[in-house]
Amino acid sequence: MSKRDFYETLGVSKNADEKALKVAYRKLAMENHPDRNPDNEAAADRFREASEAYDVLKDPQKRAAYDRMGHAAFDNAAGGGFGGGGFGGGGFSDIFDQMFSEFSGGGQQPDTSGNDLRYDMSISLEDAFAGVQRDISINVPVSCDSCSGTGAAEGSKPITCNTCGGSGRVRVQQGFFAVERTCTACQGMGQVISDPCRTCGGSGRVQQQKTLAVSVPAGVDNGTRIRLSGKGEAGVRGGAAGDLYIFININPHPIFTRDGSNVMAKIPVPMTVAAMGGTIDVPTLAGKMARLTIDAGTQSGRRFRMRGKGMPALRRGNTGDQIVEVQIETPTNLTKKQKELLTAFSKAGETSPEAASFMERVKRIWAED
Repeated sequence: MSKRDFYETLGVSKNADEKALKVAYRKLAMENHPDRNPDNEAAADRFREASEAYDVLKDPQKRAAYDRMGHAAFDNAAGGGFGGGGFGGGGFSDIFDQMFSEFSGGGQQPDTSGNDLRYDMSISLEDAFAGVQRDISINVPVSCDSCSGTGAAEGSKPITCNTCGGSGRVRVQQGFFAVERTCTACQGMGQVISDPCRTCGGSGRVQQQKTLAVSVPAGVDNGTRIRLSGKGEAGVRGGAAGDLYIFININPHPIFTRDGSNVMAKIPVPMTVAAMGGTIDVPTLAGKMARLTIDAGTQSGRRFRMRGKGMPALRRGNTGDQIVEVQIETPTNLTKKQKELLTAFSKAGETSPEAASFMERVKRIWAED
């Protein structure tokens, strides 16, 4: 019985590329594999035919010979030229090797990047308002100067790992499946250190105290994160360094509290100013006093808005407001003269409309009872 054309067997054209061949073979292999079709000789035959066809066409030299001479190119090859054909032929195994290699991370290079680091910085509200330049000191792994980060002693160098052949991974065959794992001999690096550096012990890194300048922009808030690229841990054996993240914490202020880009302040106001009106000087985060006009008859708890006197909005350009809540101050330690004046003031007539109104409400409540 004559063999079918290999291209016809896989259902592809003669100019099909490697990817098209693989897709076609994978589909046929999955459909006709004996494990999925027990006691089905027809499926087993289709599986053998597909494996044989794919084994030839995936190899550029075999494919060229087949295109020139057809099946005659392999009539005299030992064992049919396909590794015995059938299940040991490599085609189906190659597909599953690739699939499970992908699942287990096969082909991926180990991550040699250094870890990111965190530093917590506390600043004052004034520093957050104006921005500040700070120097910080951190103890961080850096690349070893003695071995230039290779981990190998002077005059030597890392050698290829014999266990994994330099790939950093080893393959374990389990039936039809091949599972790749990180090589334990070299920890996935693909190389081992036979003569480690005396300074770093072969790690390629040493601890070092470093001083870094940190520029804190105006407008930062609690939890603001500043990233210093490449200032974290050095990478392993020349890998990229990690980043350093500065987390900002703003200390409580004795006068101001913050609400987004606005700041709040409670300011005492003399009773005479609140009664007759006038102006008071109010502190601001800029370190200067600002003049605030108080309306006559102002009561405790009233709020005044001082526009543009708040916090700058981080990276937005606009500025918040300062909200002043006035607290009317009752005079204490009066002199005899002051007491006389206040007595005369009180006898001159009612000047507390809120108090009078409150008492009227109380009287009405009692009358209803």
